Order: sequence, then structure tokens, then C-alpha cells
Amino acid sequence: MKANELPITNFLQAQNIQFIIPVYQRNYDWTNNECKELINDVIAVEKYNRGTHFIGSIVFIHEGIYSTSEVKELVIIDGQQRLTTINIIYVALFRFAKENSMQNEADMLFNMFLTNQYVQHESSKLKLKQTDTNSLAFKAIMNGTENEFNHYSNVIENFNYFKSIITQESFHTILNGLKRLIFVEISLERGKDDPQRIFESLNSTGLDLSQSDLIRNYILMDLDPKNQNKIFEQIWNPIEENARDLIKQKSLVSEYIRDYLTLRTKKIPNKNKVYIEFKKLYSIKDEAYNQELENIKSLSIHYKKFINPSTIQDHNVRRELEYISRLEINVAFPFLLQVFEDAENGLITKEDLIKILKLIQSYTWRRFVVGLPTNALNKIFMTLYSEVDTEEYYDSIALALIKKRGSAKFPTDEDLKTALKDKDLYNIQSKNRNYMFELLENYNNREYVNTANENITIEHIFPQTPNEDWNKAITPDDYFMFKEKYVNTIANLTLSGNNGALSNKSFKDKRVMNRQGAEQGYNFSRLWLNDYLKTIDKWDVANYNERFNLIYTRFLKIWEYPDIIIPFSENTDEQNLFNAESPTHKKLEYFIFENTKVDEEVIAQMYFYVIEKLYEKNAQLLLEAKDIFKITRNASEFRAPQELQSGYFIESNIDSNSKFSTLKKLLPLFEIEDELVIKYSDNDNSNTPKRYHVRKDYWKQLLPLIEGTELFSNVNPSKDSWITAGAGLSGLGYAFVATSKYVRIELAITSSSKEKNKKYFKKLLNNEEDIENRFGNKLEWEELPENKMSRIKYELQNVNLYDKADWNKMNDFLIKYLPKFEKAFLPSIKSLK
Repeated sequence: MKANELPITNFLQAQNIQFIIPVYQRNYDWTNNECKELINDVIAVEKYNRGTHFIGSIVFIHEGIYSTSEVKELVIIDGQQRLTTINIIYVALFRFAKENSMQNEADMLFNMFLTNQYVQHESSKLKLKQTDTNSLAFKAIMNGTENEFNHYSNVIENFNYFKSIITQESFHTILNGLKRLIFVEISLERGKDDPQRIFESLNSTGLDLSQSDLIRNYILMDLDPKNQNKIFEQIWNPIEENARDLIKQKSLVSEYIRDYLTLRTKKIPNKNKVYIEFKKLYSIKDEAYNQELENIKSLSIHYKKFINPSTIQDHNVRRELEYISRLEINVAFPFLLQVFEDAENGLITKEDLIKILKLIQSYTWRRFVVGLPTNALNKIFMTLYSEVDTEEYYDSIALALIKKRGSAKFPTDEDLKTALKDKDLYNIQSKNRNYMFELLENYNNREYVNTANENITIEHIFPQTPNEDWNKAITPDDYFMFKEKYVNTIANLTLSGNNGALSNKSFKDKRVMNRQGAEQGYNFSRLWLNDYLKTIDKWDVANYNERFNLIYTRFLKIWEYPDIIIPFSENTDEQNLFNAESPTHKKLEYFIFENTKVDEEVIAQMYFYVIEKLYEKNAQLLLEAKDIFKITRNASEFRAPQELQSGYFIESNIDSNSKFSTLKKLLPLFEIEDELVIKYSDNDNSNTPKRYHVRKDYWKQLLPLIEGTELFSNVNPSKDSWITAGAGLSGLGYAFVATSKYVRIELAITSSSKEKNKKYFKKLLNNEEDIENRFGNKLEWEELPENKMSRIKYELQNVNLYDKADWNKMNDFLIKYLPKFEKAFLPSIKSLK
């Protein structure tokens, strides 16, 4: 690395140089605000003779062997916003000179600062080489065709701003002021310097980089230009296009990567540390890393559906995702990414997918009505996919949700009834209010009613400011109850296209109003919400209760509580530490501390983990909690010292109850009582579905029996109905599948690219005869054209995993045919590489 301080003009007017803005750089984002500040500095340094003005650093890599023979290419790593802006100023000066008969100045600017005068290739002519739309916009301002440019561009906006500043009086002031700008030139050498590390450490004076900017640079920066362009076009650009809110025209790449990492790691990254978590997870850029990039791109297609539901063709799926979008249930996105991927691979039907989307709405909407905290949802959806059983996909998710307790619970019908009776559902956010009334009105309606129509408004049956007629129409007690308790509750609210006309009038007037034949009254309404009001003569508490029951019954049909039987359970659900039963003689399945799920059986290890994290949060606070527990650097003060990473020791020879007791005292001290959730191990408890145990027992007894192949030698028994082993090529894997109807061996083609999967399948299919001859039997070839995955399988029917009498027959089948299956495909898989 070499660093020099020099005037910007010396840098720009060097001959046969091209400044390359690489594809991984963020877009040109400077607006008139930043440009105004820069041009004011340029004018002031000359006007007031201030010597020089420092504009920061420009970091570049000299590509050397990647350069053309005509020009020396400098790839800009940092400083592209300032470099581009200064070039736009020079274009504005050039255009002013050209349009005002200042030919000498125009030629000087064009040949010295903007172009390489004597090169032959057109692609090497401009000194500033940008990408995509910025490149087209820059050429437009050079050629004077910016008015014909059809897209919004900061390049053109800023050019027009500078053009408005340059006059006969200011031309030379600006030109001379540019000569006074100095910067630090930092030159890197590829293969020797680490551009990413240098880039991160620079304290740039430009706009802050987003998390996605940093991730993009990390992915692309250390590649040579050819591979940079390839990965940008094939991986990163599709991600950016998919993770863009089309209505707000806002990039959500950082949010998408955060959700992907949450799904991948079962840990929710801090919004400002997404890049750090990404870099930590993918520190080694090997084949597995490349496959992960493909997977991130693949799942971004689903993310596009979440943030832009209007792009979905299927009406029913689009409608449910629009509701989820309107309710802003973004915390469910990590979970839904994998659910939609499973749907694309044919693991669930479209009908089940819609049921799951409705289930998420029921769960979150009931929680809203009951008043449960929303901050519990991120942890719930972070781990929810681990509860999915693909044999009973929807039921397993529903069961997982209705087993939740405490702040995570799925409110029951009774919970909902109690809350609905009293909850103010008028003074809530309009998005929630509109969602509620739209679904209430349109449930089972043959003709859809657009409740968002500006002519339809919410009407209080008993008005917020009732007229005198109401005192006479109902008893004082009923009047008091409406006025003080029921006025903003659901049973006193309806929809009307004539709210202004009905206003605070009596119920009788509201029901029959027909001024000038305009049919304003409830009697003339075609809305379901007003049907009951047509049948009654007065609005009192008794009729209020009757209407409440009608609406409540409809509520239960729209936002259903799952019709799932909960197996008998003894403390095997997720529980906050403060609500958990005694840990004596118990093991953990996992715990969640501050948005991170940790699979750990031993309570002592959880205890040590939490103490470590508390030390990291606030060492002084922990060390001064001497009245709660002892922590010192002297191991001899303990019977069984446990050393922490910090070099401190704590006592490990205490029972689990004592560990819980200590944590219950420490967590309030740090004000994070709700941040430790535990789940006890089910062991053989009947709360765990029996099939999980049967599957695990089957795989456990089968795996040691496999011979004649190394496949599955490093695979552990699973609670799932399948186990998998690699096939030597990313995206291909061998699998055993066992169910109540069959057992099979399959080659699963499951890369993140549907196009690649179908390509692999067709190449293997071309060798069908050779493969089946080597295997010795006919195979089933399933391209599954509607799904992302494809597979080739050999299956034994009429066996039942859950009948132990069939296990020997199943074992014999798998053990006999697995080595043959592997050998049959081996030559063909090698030819795919």
C-alpha cells in the first residue's frame, strides 16, 4: 500500500488513465445537498485565497494484467462519490465553455480531464468508466442529450445543479478552486493488500454505507474484474432487484440478509451488525460459500413476494400476503422464506400454504386484540421452522404455536371474547382498523366490498357525542355503559357510506333515514355489519350484547384457533426462566438468550454461557453484584472453579436450582428479565409426537448396518422421515426416506437454482439406460417440472415405518440397494462437474 498527498487535478489529468467504478460499488447517491457543500468549498477556497482544501482519500487498485494495452485501469475502492461528483463539475464547466464560445477552455477540459485524447478503443475513451445507468447518464451529459434520458439519475440532477451555478463570473473561480483541492491517494496492490479491510477502516467523509453495501463489497471486492462482473450479474444484481420495495422504490437488501441469517443461524443479528455476522459466518470462501450465495439469491425470490405481494399471480396467496404486509408481520419473514421454499419443492400444497398464511394472521391478530407484546414474536418465528414436521406440515406448525405459553401464547377463544368485549378498536392504527373491518365484512360474501372506499367510514352506533334523544331512548344505566365503556368497542362500531348524515342522531333516525331518497339509514345498507341493525327497534345493552355475539362468532371463523389436540404436556414447552418449573433431574433441549438460540442439554453450560454474556454486556455491573454470587480471579476461593473466557472464576459445584436462583437475581439487575427462555428436553415424555421417537430409533438401528459404501457414515439419527448424505456435487444428495407407506432411496437434485436442477436431471436422464443397467433395476425418474427440485428414486411399497415388524424388510432393502444405487450414478455425477 502506498499513500501520497497530491492535488486532485494532477490525479485527473494523468494521460491514458481510466478510473473504473466497479460493479460492487453502491450506486451514485450524492444529491444536491452534498453537491452544494462541495461546490461552496471549491468557490470559497479560491475566492478567499485559503491555500488548499482537503477532500479526503481515494483508494484504488491498479489492475495491472487485467488492464488493456491502451490505458492503465485504476479500480476505485473508496471515494467514488467524490470522484464522480468532481467529474460532473468538469463536464458542467466543459459544457458551459462549449456553449459560450470558449473553445480553448472547452478543448482543454475535454482532452485533459474528461477523455483520453489519443486512445483508439471507444470503451477506453472516457476517463471515468461507470456501470449501468450511471454510465449512460454520464454519456448523456457529455453529449448534451440529458433531456432525452428517460430515467431518474443523480448524475443528471447534480449536473443540472452545477450548470445553474456556473456563470461567466464564477467559471474561472470554480476552475481555479478545483486546482486547490488536495486528497490522499492510496494505491493498493492486488494479492498483497487486503482492500476489504482497508475499506472498512477508512473514515470516509461521504454518505454512510449500508449493511448491504458492506456485504456486497465483501462478496465482490477480492475478485478479479471478470469474476466481479460475473458474480454481480448472476448473484448480487438479482438479489438487489428482488429485495426492492417497488412502491416505495426502496432497497431492502440489508433487511433481507438479516432475515436470511436469522433463518440460517437461529440468531437475530442486530440491524447494525448484519455485515459483521455475515462475514463471521462466511469467513471461508469455498464451494459451500458459493452454494450459500446461490441459496441467498434463490430465497430472495420469495422475499420479493413478501414485500411486493402484487407481483404474485395466484390470487389467494397474493391476498393473504397482502394482509400480512398490511399488518407489518415482518418478523415472520425468516420462517416464511423456508416455508415458501418448501412449497416450491412440492413439500406442501398451495392449500396448505394458504392455511399457514392464515394461521400466522390468526396468531398475530388475536395477540393484538388481547394485548400481548409484539416483541415476543421475533423469537417465536426465529425458531418456529425447527418445529415443522413435513409429514404433518400445517398441523405441526399449529401445534407448536398453541403450545406456547406466557407472552408467546396463542390466545384462546375465551381470551379473545374477554378482550373484544372491552377493547377500544376505534382508536387503533388505521391499517389495523381497516384490516379488521375488511375481513369482517367480506367473510363468505359473494360480492367483495371495498371497505377502503373513501365513501365508507366507521360509524358509532351509539355516538361519541350523543344528542338528547339518546337520554330518552335508553335507560340511564345503559346510557352510562355505552358512554363510559362500550362506545369504541367492536359491537358499537359499523361501516357506513353516510356517516356525516347519521352523525349523533338517535338510533331510530339512523335506521330509517332516507333524506331526498338518498337511503342513508341502516335499513337500506347492503353491508353485513348492518344486517342485525335492520331487525331491532332500539340500541340498548341487551341488543349490544346480541350483536357482540354475532360479531364474536364471525371473528372465530375468520381468525380461527387451530383445531389441533394438544398432547399431554409437562413443562416441555418454551418458558421464561422466571415461569419455569424446577430444573431438578431435567435436561434442556435448547435455550434462547437475547435473540440467540443455543442447542444445549446441560443446565450448567447454559448458566456459564449467560454469565459470560452478562460480563460482555457490563463487566462492572456483574463484578459488583457481590451480594448475589462470587466471581473473582482466584481459583482457590472455589470448591470447583469454572474459568470464564475473561479469566474470572465462578463456582460450578452448585445444583441446578441454585443456578436458576442466581440467574433470576442477575437478569433483573441488567433489566433483561424477558431475555432468557428455556425448553426442557422432552426425553420420552408423551408430549413429543411418538413418530419422532420411532423415526429416530429406526435410523439409529439402521445406520450401523450399512456396508459397501461410505455414504451416511458421518450422519446422525434424525427425528425426521429422511436422512441425507452428499453426492460429491453441490446441490445433489442421496437420501433415505421412510414413512407409513414406503421406504426409498433417492438421488435428490436440490440446488438453489431450478434451472440448474432441471439441467442436471436431463443430463442424467440422457444416461438413463446406462444408469439402470449398472443398477440392475428400473428407476423412477421424477423431473417435477412445477417444483424447484427433481429426484430419481427406487422405492419399496407396502411397508410401515411405525410397525416394527417391517423394519427388517426395510433394512434389507436399503442395505442391499444403497451401494448399487451409488455406483450406478457415480460416473454420471462426475460428468456433471
